[in-house]
Amino acid sequence: ALELIDFKNALEQFHDLVEKLIIQKTKERSGLYTKDDDEIDYVKFYRTIRTLFGPAVKDQNVQAFFRKVMSKPDKRPEWPEIFGCFTGGSVGVSSLAKESMVLLVSEKQQITHSVVKRKDVIKGIVKVPLLHFTVTASQKGVLTVFSKKRKSFFSYSFYFHQAPTWINGCDFLPNLKYVVAVTESTVILWDYKSKETQSDGFVIKPMKNCMLCVCTVTMADDLAKDTILMGDDRGYVYLLTITSDDFIMKQSKVGKESQFKALDSESFDIPKRKLHDDWVGKIRYFSALKCFGSCSTDSINSFILDDIKRLEDHLPVKEFSVPKGVNAFTYCGKAKVIVTGG
Repeated sequence: ALELIDFKNALEQFHDLVEKLIIQKTKERSGLYTKDDDEIDYVKFYRTIRTLFGPAVKDQNVQAFFRKVMSKPDKRPEWPEIFGCFTGGSVGVSSLAKESMVLLVSEKQQITHSVVKRKDVIKGIVKVPLLHFTVTASQKGVLTVFSKKRKSFFSYSFYFHQAPTWINGCDFLPNLKYVVAVTESTVILWDYKSKETQSDGFVIKPMKNCMLCVCTVTMADDLAKDTILMGDDRGYVYLLTITSDDFIMKQSKVGKESQFKALDSESFDIPKRKLHDDWVGKIRYFSALKCFGSCSTDSINSFILDDIKRLEDHLPVKEFSVPKGVNAFTYCGKAKVIVTGG
């Protein structure tokens, strides 16, 4: 009971803090705000949240909540979002039949190798059936390939400028045989076949906005190139085609970062189009539909499904609106349906 009272008090103080932040941002936009000692910046907001809720709140959720308030002060986020939760009813496990469970504990296969260190999380996982392996990417810059055939794994950690690079997503380039990953300002192409101590690859930089997700466009028309789709924090979707010749012709004069050669992003033709009014949360290409899908927490342009040509010709796209947006989606070819989760 005491813990519940303490949480309610902390929640009231949290609401007051958010209200002050919204008033401050609204005044800033109207030009009526003057800075003083009571100004709430991110550092002050972060420290207050830590004081109120302690370790129950993750850093990335605090950052996401703050950015959401600052970008759209007129649309107040709901308080569970600070804990990384969404509102709505949930069904208890006890009410589910055993047949409906996706994974039973006894059937899980544990990977004994520690591929990520403490305080790190997996941000992307991609299965490559033809080559019998799985690719994972951790937030703090560790790319790992698990080989089912060889019953082994090999990984590479990206540390640029003596600081870890936060990876937001990954995929596999089937023609060029590279692992692709996106960070806040770069696109990483890792030659997983090279030795761990001499890992080779390329870094395309700089990307003007923060890249949040990536996927491969599966086409078998040219074995010497691959096409990828990317989404950023401003609602843009990018189309990037990479050929084997690019690795030779477009190397930057800046030099190497680690064992990775730099490629100048300005030398690439990268069509982009603003499809959402908020972060692009996920992007995928469905070869059966010959369409790509992208989603966002944007309530108006929540989910886009169309041909990749729309990124270049700027004709109207097929868009769907869902209250509070879409966080995830998938396509089932057998049922011929697309399912979204918001």
